[in-house]
Amino acid sequence: MSHASRRTALRALVRQAGLDALLVTDLVNIRYLTGFTGSNAALLLHTDGDARTRFGTDGRYLTQSAAQVPDLEPVIERATARALIGRAAALDVAALGFESDAVTVEEHRVLVDAAEGVTLERAPGLVQQLRVVKDDTEIDALRRACAIADAALAGLIAAGGIREGRTERDVALDLEERMRRLGAQAPAFESIVAAGANSAIPHHSPTGAQLRRGDLVKLDFGALVDGYHSDMTRTLVLGPPAEWQRELYDLVARSQAAGRAAVLPGTEVSDVDKASRSVIADAGRGGQFLHGLGHGVGLQIHEAPALSASGRGALAEGMAVTVEPGVYLEGRGGVRIEDTLVVRAGAAEPITLTTRELVEL
Repeated sequence: MSHASRRTALRALVRQAGLDALLVTDLVNIRYLTGFTGSNAALLLHTDGDARTRFGTDGRYLTQSAAQVPDLEPVIERATARALIGRAAALDVAALGFESDAVTVEEHRVLVDAAEGVTLERAPGLVQQLRVVKDDTEIDALRRACAIADAALAGLIAAGGIREGRTERDVALDLEERMRRLGAQAPAFESIVAAGANSAIPHHSPTGAQLRRGDLVKLDFGALVDGYHSDMTRTLVLGPPAEWQRELYDLVARSQAAGRAAVLPGTEVSDVDKASRSVIADAGRGGQFLHGLGHGVGLQIHEAPALSASGRGALAEGMAVTVEPGVYLEGRGGVRIEDTLVVRAGAAEPITLTTRELVEL
C-alpha cells in the first residue's frame, strides 16, 4: 500500500466523521501517511483529494521533504500547524478535525487562535484505526526487524556473550551492537537484560550486576527497521536449571502457547489474555503475572490493540501483536517468553523465530 492509498483510506473516515479535512500533527501518523521522517511537520488532509491536501514542514527539511513527500504541495513555515490552518478556509474547509489526543493545551490554544473562518472539532484516533491492521509493506519491515533480533541473539549466544562474570550492561550493549551491525537503525527500545533475582522485575534496566552460574537471564529486546519495531523476550539459564526454574519455565511456556493459539481473527482481545492467563492462574500463580498479555507493534513499540483483561475490540487479520506472559517470583527470579505474531486465519504467524525451548548456557 502506498502513502497515497493510505491517505485515500483515511479520507473515508474523515468524511464519516462529518469533517472537510483533518489536521494531522502526530509525527508517527504523518510518517505513516507521507513517509516523512523529520522532527517538525503537519498535514492538512482534505477530503477532496491530494490536490487540496497540504504538507507542512520548516526550512531545515526542504530537501528531505522534497524527496520523501514529492506528491503533496508543500508549505514551508516553522509553525507548520498554524500555517496550514491559516490556509484551510481558502481550501473550502469549514469543519476541520484535529488530533485532540496528540496536542497539548498550549498547542490547542495556538490552533484555536489560527482558525479564522474554520470550526475546529476533536477527531482523535482516526489514523490509528488504519494503522492497527498492517499492510504487506509494514509486515515485511516487521519481519526484517524480527529476523535481525533473532540473528543478533543467536550470534551473541554462539560467541559466548552470555556467561558468568559479564554484567547485564555488557550483555545489553553487545546485543544492541550486533543488531546495528546486522542492519538495524537502532534498538527498538532500551534492551532489558535481567539476571538472577533481577529477572523477577518485569521492566528491569540493565545494571553492573554480574551474571552468575544458576541465574535465570531474561532478555527483552528488539530491532528498529524502516521505522518498524520488533519485540521478543527469551529467558535463558546459566548451567543446569533448578527444579523450580524448570517448573516455572514450563508453566510460562504452556501459557504462551495457549495465548498464541488464541490469536485468531474475530477473537476478543480480552479472551486472548484470558486463554493465556488462566493457565497461570490455574497453577496458583495468577498474582505473579503482573502485566497484560501483549500489545500491537508497528511504527511504535506499543500500539493498539491491547491484549489485556480490560482490552476492548477483536483481532483482525493483518494485525501484528505480541504474546508475552510472565511469572515473577520476587527475590528469586522470573520467566517471560514473548513472540511477535501476525494475525492470520487458521493460526497466527510468528515472526520471531528463536526457539522457545529453555536454553542452558
